[in-house]
Amino acid sequence: MSSTRALLAALRRGQPIGEASLQAFAQGLADGSVSDAQAGAFAMGVVLSKLTHEDSVALTLAMRDSGDVTEWDLPAPVIDKHSTGGIGDCVSLLLAPALAACGGYVPMVSGRGLGHTGGTLDKLESIPGFKTALSMSRFRQTVRDNGLAIVSASPTLAPADKRLYAIRDVTSTVESLDLITASILSKKLAAGLEALVLDVKCGSGAFMKTADEARALAQSLVSTANAAGCKTSALITDMSQPLVPSLGNALEVSEVMHTLTTGQQSRLLEITAALGGQLLSDAALAENPDNGAAKIATAITSGQAAEAFARMIRAQGGPLGFVENWSRFLPEANIIREVKAPKSGHISSYDGEALGLAVVALGGGRQVETDSIDHAVGLSDLLPLGTRVQKGEPIARIHASRESAALEAERAVLKAAHIGTAPAAQPLILERLV
Repeated sequence: MSSTRALLAALRRGQPIGEASLQAFAQGLADGSVSDAQAGAFAMGVVLSKLTHEDSVALTLAMRDSGDVTEWDLPAPVIDKHSTGGIGDCVSLLLAPALAACGGYVPMVSGRGLGHTGGTLDKLESIPGFKTALSMSRFRQTVRDNGLAIVSASPTLAPADKRLYAIRDVTSTVESLDLITASILSKKLAAGLEALVLDVKCGSGAFMKTADEARALAQSLVSTANAAGCKTSALITDMSQPLVPSLGNALEVSEVMHTLTTGQQSRLLEITAALGGQLLSDAALAENPDNGAAKIATAITSGQAAEAFARMIRAQGGPLGFVENWSRFLPEANIIREVKAPKSGHISSYDGEALGLAVVALGGGRQVETDSIDHAVGLSDLLPLGTRVQKGEPIARIHASRESAALEAERAVLKAAHIGTAPAAQPLILERLV
């Protein structure tokens, strides 16, 4: 019996698989010797049987080792964060330069928009000339020289994951915690990290809608990553409303630049400081999470993070003077339309996923993989939950390229924004797993 057939038989019987078999399977995914039928059977078997903790760790490491694994020789810890996705979530653009300003090295391998959520790479590519696809040698040099780089994954980074992810998408096996965990961590661990913090989103704008779902994913990620040798913690954070009042690529970059250049207090700054503080503490760059959060906040309010961001922009092909004159460089939509409250009351809740999909329909995301992105479109000035509005007052602004698209987005926002009684206050940081 072939090693893959033996692995599938063990999985069918609910038996442990073992490190050697999973290593061989991951290599087979990467080199094509494992067929699509076998990969699909494996994915369905994991959904139905669930892996042991030891096999979950082994699968993660096997997928990591299916391609290139970066090794660093740097004078300070190599650290990073990962978000499970939300709306108005532009933390990476603020946190990466703040971490670099605090002495860490941040080789951030990021993704594009997925479903209703935006992608860090799409946001950065709204900056003229900015390149997210770097050669490995240039990636390493950019991190060494500037303390950070934010790039797309190379074809040789965890190729087993790329193959298995495509199979999961067409076999209805995306939701498996074991497979989600291996997919996320195999790519992050391949970047050679010493410490990682996870931002696990929870709420209507996240993939995980309930606290129980978010906690289960966070526990799986934290336990697996730590067993794989990377010091990892997680924060479960609120995504019942957008993190910033803008959704869309250039609009979210504007929010980040406003925070970087003014240091103004906001939900974005609060969550960035909390995540960064935990990570600095885990990497021994701060005494404890509170001390680390204070360091992150100081790096931002002092302008040091803005300087680090400017270095990265220049190193990756962006314009000189972007940080000083960012509004001049970012694209703007042809049409800006106010969405007016249909009645008086408080903003009681948002359907976050619907808001995200409204931005996708405007052209700010992809409905199929080959779609191009309109970086200028989206929503801005979205009122926070609990805000009191009068009938006819604006609750958001739409940025669109066509009148028909603006009208469609207006209908979507009115359907997604619920006006009634004021909701109970919700903390931004719901739980911490270390």
